[in-house]
Amino acid sequence: MPRSDALLPCSRKALRHLLGTAGIAALLGLAGCATQPAHEEAPAPRPEDVRAKIARLIPAKVPNRQGWATDIQAALAALEIPPSDEHLCSVLAVTEQESTFQVDPPVQGLPGIARKEIDSRAARLHVPGFLVSAALSLDSPNGKTYSQRLSGVRTEKELSAIFDDFIGMVPMGQSLFGRLNPVHTGGPMQVSIAFAEEHAQDYPYPVEGSIRREVFSRRGGLYFGIAHLLDYPARYPEPLYRFADFNAGRYASRNAAFQHAVSRASGIPLALDGDLIRYGSSTPGSTELAVRSLGKRLEMDNAQIRRDLEQGKAPDFEDSRLYRRVFALAEKTARKPLPRALLPGIDLKSPKITRKLTTAWFARRVDERYRGCMGRASSG
Repeated sequence: MPRSDALLPCSRKALRHLLGTAGIAALLGLAGCATQPAHEEAPAPRPEDVRAKIARLIPAKVPNRQGWATDIQAALAALEIPPSDEHLCSVLAVTEQESTFQVDPPVQGLPGIARKEIDSRAARLHVPGFLVSAALSLDSPNGKTYSQRLSGVRTEKELSAIFDDFIGMVPMGQSLFGRLNPVHTGGPMQVSIAFAEEHAQDYPYPVEGSIRREVFSRRGGLYFGIAHLLDYPARYPEPLYRFADFNAGRYASRNAAFQHAVSRASGIPLALDGDLIRYGSSTPGSTELAVRSLGKRLEMDNAQIRRDLEQGKAPDFEDSRLYRRVFALAEKTARKPLPRALLPGIDLKSPKITRKLTTAWFARRVDERYRGCMGRASSG
């Protein structure tokens, strides 16, 4: 299948990972990853030139374009991701889609969303409403009651800080949420805070308070957002599928194509959501059961199938026996080549979302912005 230089594992860190995990197979695939052949490698652009290009590509109406450019260039450098037009425009397209270049974008109706979450947790735990109201009427560390702060909250950063205080200062907070702040994403790229915490070891800035708080800063939100978007190998034919992965999880587009192949080979309809197994559970899900129905034709037993499916969040899954045999069987049945990437069929669910949206919608919307940016890059 055709490969795009921008969409292969083009960070040096990702290349080192592939070499460390896939050995010779990875080495054979690296020729298409470099943006220049080794004997024609162009000198790295100067940081100031990269910043100037980024500032030019950012929409003119955005305030402080130079500040955005500085943090994007620094993140790319720290992650060892080449500042190609494709990479720059991918970052800018996602940032514009997620926040329109606002460090901490406001969320409409956030006070009601927050109170609904608290009441929902209380109901599940059978905590009486009057106890919740009493806890929210207590003074928080800034002198206002928690209820007063919630009623005026506008952004996820503000809400996250309220929950941190509520969990840390009020026994009711720990009863409802334990130690888990219910604000899961944040910053200008709306990156997962759990992802940032998992990848904090390489963060290039001093941490002020916590990684969670860094996500709500421009530099932190961009660094972790760029890492989530670009710092992993993916053999996709176009950036559209990486944008879908940003929304649905790494390799969701590849895995959706695998599910499609399983369905063609087995005749069993499957939701193309990119989830190959039930993580944290030994009970097989629908995809695993469908693959098991092919076990004899694949010449693999249930344990072998499970072992390969467990690689579904890693680049190595494409080199597994299961992946190769399923596609061979499905293409024999279909009598034609099948795609290795498909947009996952996922409805987006969030208290912040007030209309029907899907991962495919998100990916296509980002792709429109990406193509506009690439047009500006080529004309400059």
